Amino acid sequence: MDAVRDLLTERAVLGVIASLAVLGLFVMLCRARRVSTSVEDAVMDMLHRMSKASADLREGLTQDAADKATPHLREMLRCVAVGITDHDGTLLSWDGGANDHYEFLRPYIERAIGEFHKEHVEHRKLDCELPGPCSLHSAVIVPLIVESEVAGTLIVVSGVANKRQIRMAEETARFVSTQLELEVLQKSRQALAQAEVRALRAQISPHFVYNALNTISSLIRTDPSHARELLQEFAEFTRYSFRTDGFFTTLADELTNIHRYLTIEQARYGSQLNVRLKIAPEVLQVVLPFLVLQPLVENAVRHGLAKKPGGGLLTIIAEDNGAEALISVEDDGVGMDPDRLFEDLKDAHQTGAHVGLGNINHRMRAVFGDDYALVVETAPDAGMKIILKVPKYSPGVRTNLPIVPPKLEETAEQPAVRA
Repeated sequence: MDAVRDLLTERAVLGVIASLAVLGLFVMLCRARRVSTSVEDAVMDMLHRMSKASADLREGLTQDAADKATPHLREMLRCVAVGITDHDGTLLSWDGGANDHYEFLRPYIERAIGEFHKEHVEHRKLDCELPGPCSLHSAVIVPLIVESEVAGTLIVVSGVANKRQIRMAEETARFVSTQLELEVLQKSRQALAQAEVRALRAQISPHFVYNALNTISSLIRTDPSHARELLQEFAEFTRYSFRTDGFFTTLADELTNIHRYLTIEQARYGSQLNVRLKIAPEVLQVVLPFLVLQPLVENAVRHGLAKKPGGGLLTIIAEDNGAEALISVEDDGVGMDPDRLFEDLKDAHQTGAHVGLGNINHRMRAVFGDDYALVVETAPDAGMKIILKVPKYSPGVRTNLPIVPPKLEETAEQPAVRA
């Protein structure tokens, strides 16, 4: 998983480099042509076109995406026409003139795809029978390489033939390939995120499910009303935990699910489980990865307090910290040796120890960066405190789910669940 993340970062850097290369060549072309507008205006226009084309190409190599991208690419290159084909050489989009010459170019397109090499075609090589001068003076066909495979070709038709035009066509094809590759990697990133969530769900303690149902069963005769309430909380807990939409949620929703979890655990442990909450209302709408807090609370109950004679106190704090929300989950349970915790986390995916701590740490770093890794403070007989920072805004991190006001209220100290 770390290798995939590193690859995503590396490819993003390559995307920037490819864009800068195209931009640099365009500036050189503008100077060589001595255009009337300033180089600065041309660069601004180029950046605008690149931005538009990038957004379109991130949809993948489809006819709709190609139709949106080719006009921007043609304006970038200041050429007669730009065409894009798929990996079979089928034309997806053509913007500009000389479109009746596509059939003449098919053998060269097939050769570019088959040989992974650009083809430079001069007009004299074509069977063009048009009277008078033809707008197609030359054409450059460059394969679009994505993940070491030909995804299609870029066709650049020019009214002049020179080395700059050929180089521009090559660099633009590299730019297009990079955008398409980033689209593939984005899908890989989403698949990775889905796999991590599935892994986290699979680690939700089977003991909790069994004990929850056993607790509810024991109350059916003695306190049927309470049993019904717990059954409803359990149903809502599982519905939220196993939902299929979205990689992100709000702090409010995550706290609401934690309330459900603690309600059920309190019915089991009674007065042995005490909870202190301090929740700042202004951070309730902060968006964070789905199922990132509940497993931390489960760790505190299962590994910290459940093993301590007489139970103990669980403290959950969420406070405003400028551009971030600062969240901590702390218990005064048995704690553990930090070195042992480190060793446990290395193979937690195999042993099931400390439900999801390693998973959550990976997800926080993948989404927000290495500065947002978990911070764990623990020692034998000194409890455990886990701290995480969540930025109030991060590009691409959002949720369309309705924000459900949590049942938890801001307070200095109170039991979070029914005794």
